[in-house]
Amino acid sequence: MAQAFHRHPTSSLFATDGKPHPLQDTLMAVTLVLGVLAFITAQFPSLHLLSSWSGLVGILTGAYGQFISETTRERTLLIIGLGASAVGFFLGMAHGGLFGGLLG
Repeated sequence: MAQAFHRHPTSSLFATDGKPHPLQDTLMAVTLVLGVLAFITAQFPSLHLLSSWSGLVGILTGAYGQFISETTRERTLLIIGLGASAVGFFLGMAHGGLFGGLLG
């Protein structure tokens, strides 16, 4: 028998389950900060070390955060941070990479 699906009027895209998630929230914040840092520093080719390393760490923390996330809010903000980290990482790699100019 088909059941009617009733959405709660207070639920939204960023709704939480009402429980604290300190590890997930910390990973989400770290991923967002690293993503913004990687994205902004990737605009300057001389800062390729900072953008590539912060992008790489942002990708790793965001991936682990996605693995253990529990709410839609966490997943949404992690994806935004992951995207910014990836753009910063790839532009940093294009401008010189993780060790460009340090080795050799």
